[in-house]
Amino acid sequence: MGMLDGKVAIVTGAGRGLGREEALLMAKEGCSLVINDINGAADVASECKKLGAKVITNFDSVTDYKKTSEMIKQAISEFGKLDIVVNNAGIIRDRMIFNMTEQEFDDVVAVSLKGTFNLSRHAAVYFRKMGKEDPNLKNFGRIINTASDSGLYGNVGQSNYGAAKSGIATFTLIISRELSKYATVNCVVPSARTPMTTDETPKMVEWMNTKTKEGFDMFHPSYFAPLVAFLASDKARKINGEVFRAIGDKVWVYRGWRAVKMIENDGKPFTPDLLAERVNSELMKNLPSKMEGLATADVLFS
Repeated sequence: MGMLDGKVAIVTGAGRGLGREEALLMAKEGCSLVINDINGAADVASECKKLGAKVITNFDSVTDYKKTSEMIKQAISEFGKLDIVVNNAGIIRDRMIFNMTEQEFDDVVAVSLKGTFNLSRHAAVYFRKMGKEDPNLKNFGRIINTASDSGLYGNVGQSNYGAAKSGIATFTLIISRELSKYATVNCVVPSARTPMTTDETPKMVEWMNTKTKEGFDMFHPSYFAPLVAFLASDKARKINGEVFRAIGDKVWVYRGWRAVKMIENDGKPFTPDLLAERVNSELMKNLPSKMEGLATADVLFS
């Protein structure tokens, strides 16, 4: 028996890269699938069918609010229900802020952030309806959103992409509370070798092909898919509102913004002059690195 036997999922951006690997593993685990992508969905659907899964395709853009509603209806019409939404669709349009166009910003935010909202919103309506009709279902639904290192740490040239992905992480935390009776909502942060991190980002090719001293291919995209399959399953029923980052054989759980240091002024308001003195001399001294927690080459390949 597979971990996802009898489940029905929509996987967006499943035509290549991580979405493809997630769909293939979910198919192996017994899940019926709606494979969504504007390109490549048919090929991945064919691969999933060879694994014995029931599969249909959808070629609509996740940026279209009405089309994403129809996607939910398509899954329910074909398979009788919906259990899982994996929001994986995303694009990059890298540009330094002084060169970035309005369209480049809007396009990235539309696919990554608005697309995640669109599917999540329509799925939430369905999960809530089913949960109210049958309280025994409890939090049966699963929404899995995809952020990125750029959203957690920032990456030069990706203010549009990073803002969208950071927004997805925060969006996850909020709606996980709103839907806790009916569904779990979690966020995953991949580091993997995909067309987005190689073909569209040539500077990443060498890094993404690096192996450990033992020859382990850390960034193979198939190694990330098990985290998504697990979070989609009933075994993850108690996990909600979390952000997980995974690379190869490593998985981290992240928690959001946190205070790292404080100064106070004994019950009196600060003045600009006093802040100028004490922020520089006290608050900003000996702070942890802004990149603390980021998996560096030394950590991954030592």
